[in-house]
Amino acid sequence: MGGCFSDVRGGKQAVGVGLTGPSLPPMPTTDAALNDAVDHFFRSRGLHPQFTQLELSLSGSNLRDRDIISKSDPMVVAYTKKRDGTLEELGRTEVIMNSLDPAWIEKITVAYHFEIVQPLIFHVYDVDTKYYNLPVKTLKLNDQEFLGEGSCVLSEIVTKQGQSLTLDLHNRNGSRGLKNLGKLTVHAEETVASRNAIEVIFHCSHLDNKDLFSKSDPFLRISRIVENGGSVPICKTEVVDNNLNPIWRPLCLTMQQFVSKDNPLVIECFDFNTSGNHVLIGKLQKSVAELEKLHKQKTGASFILPSSAQHGHEKVLKGQLFVDQFCEKQLYSFIDYVSSGFEFNFMVAVDFTASNGNPRTPDSLHYIDSSGRFNAYQQAIMEVGEVIQFYDSDRRFPAWGFGGRTIDGTVSHCFNLNGSANGVEVEGVQGIMAAYASALNHVALAGPTLFGQVINNAAEITRQSLSYNSRKYFVLLIITDGVLTDLQETKDALVRASDLPLSILIVGVGGADFKQMEILDADNGCRLESSTGRVATRDIVQFVPMREVCAGGQTSVVQALLEELPGQFLTYMRSRDIKPSAVNITQTSASYAAI
Repeated sequence: MGGCFSDVRGGKQAVGVGLTGPSLPPMPTTDAALNDAVDHFFRSRGLHPQFTQLELSLSGSNLRDRDIISKSDPMVVAYTKKRDGTLEELGRTEVIMNSLDPAWIEKITVAYHFEIVQPLIFHVYDVDTKYYNLPVKTLKLNDQEFLGEGSCVLSEIVTKQGQSLTLDLHNRNGSRGLKNLGKLTVHAEETVASRNAIEVIFHCSHLDNKDLFSKSDPFLRISRIVENGGSVPICKTEVVDNNLNPIWRPLCLTMQQFVSKDNPLVIECFDFNTSGNHVLIGKLQKSVAELEKLHKQKTGASFILPSSAQHGHEKVLKGQLFVDQFCEKQLYSFIDYVSSGFEFNFMVAVDFTASNGNPRTPDSLHYIDSSGRFNAYQQAIMEVGEVIQFYDSDRRFPAWGFGGRTIDGTVSHCFNLNGSANGVEVEGVQGIMAAYASALNHVALAGPTLFGQVINNAAEITRQSLSYNSRKYFVLLIITDGVLTDLQETKDALVRASDLPLSILIVGVGGADFKQMEILDADNGCRLESSTGRVATRDIVQFVPMREVCAGGQTSVVQALLEELPGQFLTYMRSRDIKPSAVNITQTSASYAAI
């Protein structure tokens, strides 16, 4: 979801094109920018945050060139500085290849609190070419070359005329030294609370050829003109190789990007070069309303080419831009669905394999302390339970164990946690806790660790519900110590389940190596593939290591658990064109506006 490495395969992928098919705009993932699910969770407890959501656009000029043969490939990482002096990451831009004057498209989302001083730190890195195929959020910053740091207070940007602030970059120790490290410009805009979006398909004809031995490799970059007369890039299409009459994939622009149908947009067509020196083929300026008119009239708009040799006169080109498709859409939010009667049903599975250690010894992850102190599994159930039961309408959980030897002497990879042969459901978080404690007295830890059967059972419950209720979405919580035996079988089960209204949250407990869990999470940008070669329809897995989130208090636990759920939920609903109730949406909007 948001934060994906945008310049994969030499910068040829689209950036900022919004919701085309199952893709989603980036979800804010920090305390400073809560997503819908987290915001809703805290509001329900009477905590109404008083802040304004902002988007920061970043551009650089005269950056340091750290590459020998080519230019630097810069990326920005934005942080907010906490009161204790530690840095909390807000987000990362995409990587712009071979550019010392980049204008990044990916935005940084931040919540602006009028009454709080909010220091911001921006680190600019030159990303090594060997990391081009990785999502930016997975990049280890120590492996990249540091280009410079800029800092300011958020209110400095907001109060500046035009809401743009240019920072001098300096070294990490604060010294500027003798060498100019370049500048970073930050432009802030308030986010637009609107569901309106447009989906368009562009094609061009008779573009000028800029290549000597082949045809141009064109792509479009779209920018919006802002109040101070400058422009902010909002998206770029993918590159179409060797084609003077290209047709691009559909792109979806939200009102946050284009602001209004009358706001002018600058559309530039470039010939892509791997050196980063993309050659301008032509440009034009049209509003969204004018693009709609081009579509209705089935006419093209001619590109122009500024010519300094003719003292500013513009040359009208033969190449034209056409709008093959133009449609307005409503992009409903997570809250729209939840508030209009869509239900979340949660299921739980607990790891009973021997790798957890003997439950009778204090070093076991399953050890029940007589003093009442929670073990790792109890802590995970309680921490996770408060969050997930909030979104479960009846708070009755199907609860399983796996990898244990049950009372009949057989090893089961999916047994009812409550020990009942008649029903798998337990009542609330306390019901899970009681069933878990009881199971430890009747189930011997065994193995191997197999997720496949649990996932298949959860998928079957989900599949059956579709026959009578399309307004339910299921979440399977798996709590495990991280040593997985059936990796490929689990991948097969996840790929099959990716067509269903189901998400799988894996919580890792203990200090084990969770590399296998991270593979299942598919945050490396590659969707899971089954043994038959079928690729998952969407990413349905989120992995959370409990040892990392518990240290940060309730907010970080809630944030980590709900980080990807809204995006996965919306991806499913939008891909199947399932809409929430219009009446409830109106009421929800009014109630939130009142707050």
